[in-house]
Amino acid sequence: MLAPPPLPRSLEASFRDLSSEKALVRAGAVRDVVSHALRSDSTRARAIPALERALQGDVDSRVRAAAAVALADVAGREALSTLLVAVEDDDAHVRQMALTALGEIGDVRAAPRLERALRDERPEVRYQAVIAYARVARDDPSGVGAALARALDDGDPAVRYIAMRVADEQRVDGEPLRDAAVVERARALLQSTDARLSVAAALYLARLGDAKALAIVLEVVADVRRTPELEDEQGCIELSGALGLHEAVPGLEKRVWGPRRALRTLLSWGAGEGSRCAWHARIALAQMDHPRARAEILGDLGSWRRATREAAVVAVGRAHIVEARAALQDLGAAVDRSLLTEALEALTEPTGESARREVH
Repeated sequence: MLAPPPLPRSLEASFRDLSSEKALVRAGAVRDVVSHALRSDSTRARAIPALERALQGDVDSRVRAAAAVALADVAGREALSTLLVAVEDDDAHVRQMALTALGEIGDVRAAPRLERALRDERPEVRYQAVIAYARVARDDPSGVGAALARALDDGDPAVRYIAMRVADEQRVDGEPLRDAAVVERARALLQSTDARLSVAAALYLARLGDAKALAIVLEVVADVRRTPELEDEQGCIELSGALGLHEAVPGLEKRVWGPRRALRTLLSWGAGEGSRCAWHARIALAQMDHPRARAEILGDLGSWRRATREAAVVAVGRAHIVEARAALQDLGAAVDRSLLTEALEALTEPTGESARREVH
C-alpha cells in the first residue's frame, strides 16, 4: 500500500531539522523553512541566516544546493555575499543553483562574478551563467550583447542554444536586442544542422525582419521543419500571429482543424493540448482576425468545463479580442480571478509585436 504523504513540519520543527544528522532530512527542512518564511516577514528574517549557514557549511552538496534555491525563493538579497561565495563551490550543481539564485534576485552587484562564471570549465555552469547574467545586467544591453555573443561561440551546443533563446527574450526599450555581433552569429546558426539552434536563431532574427529567418518560422508553422523543442515550435506559431504573417494561415488552420488533428490528439495523449500546438495556433489565427478562430474562442467562454473557460480567457487576452470584454466581466467566479484580471488588462494594451516586419 502507498503510505500517506508526510505532514508538513511545524515552524520550529523545520528549523530544528536543519541540524539533523541525515542529509535528506536537512534538505527537506530547507524547503519547509521556505514555506514558513513566505508567510511571515519575521520568519523570513530568521530564515535567511539559517539558510546562509546551510549554504556555507553543510557537508552535503544536496543541502547546499537546496539552500541556494531557497534563498532565491525568499528573495534573499541580504544573502548576496554568501551566494557570490557559493559560485566558487566545489560542486558544479551547487554553483548552478547559486547562479540561478543570483539571477532571480537580480542584484546588479553580482554582474562581475556572473560574467566570470560565463567562462567556468563546466558547460552546465556556463549555461546557467548565461541566463543569470542577462537578468542581472539587463540595464546594460551592450554588456549583455557581448556576453551572449561569446556564449554563441561556446563549444557546447546547449550553451549556444540557451544564449540564442536568451537573446530572443531580451528587450531594449521594448524592442528586440539589436546587437551586431549577436545578429552575425545568429545568421550563421540559421545554417546549423542542429534543428534546435537553427530554429532558435530564426525566432530571434524573425523579430528583426530577417527574410531567411521568417521563412524558417513559416516552415515550422507548416510542420515541414521540426525542432525537438516544443517551446520553440510554440514560439514560431505565436510569432506568426504577433507579426501578422498571413502566409502562415494555411499551416495554422491545419494545426487546428486539419485531417491530422485526430492523429495528433491520439499521439499526444497525456501531454496536453500544447503538444500539438492547436491552442497556440487558434490564438495566432485570432490575432489575424480569423473569423472561425475568434468565434471558437468566444464560444469556449461559455463552456461547461472550467478548464476550457479559463483557457479561453487566456486566449482572449493574448489574441486581444476586445469584443469579449463584456463576456469576461460576466464570468466572475466562474474562472480564476487572476487569469480574468490579466486578460482584461491585456485588452487595454497595444496589440502586436513591437518589432516591425522590415525584411533585410
